[in-house]
Amino acid sequence: MPADQPEWVLDARRATGDRIRIRRLHQNMTQETLAYTSGVDRSTIQRMEGGSEMKLSHLLLVAHALRVHVTDLLHG
Repeated sequence: MPADQPEWVLDARRATGDRIRIRRLHQNMTQETLAYTSGVDRSTIQRMEGGSEMKLSHLLLVAHALRVHVTDLLHG
């Protein structure tokens, strides 16, 4: 991760990860279940929920698996 990322970018990634985790838990899904349903590795789900950089394609797959629009994960 580049060290020159503005703080607001880091905050937005953390918030997106939090929204993924909250949606997953509200649907009584484990990270493993979300990984299987979305086709994304569990370690990737873990990194996404932790606020790491995420690929748009992964975010779209996770949103689809959670049955929400991707903007719901980006903007809450």
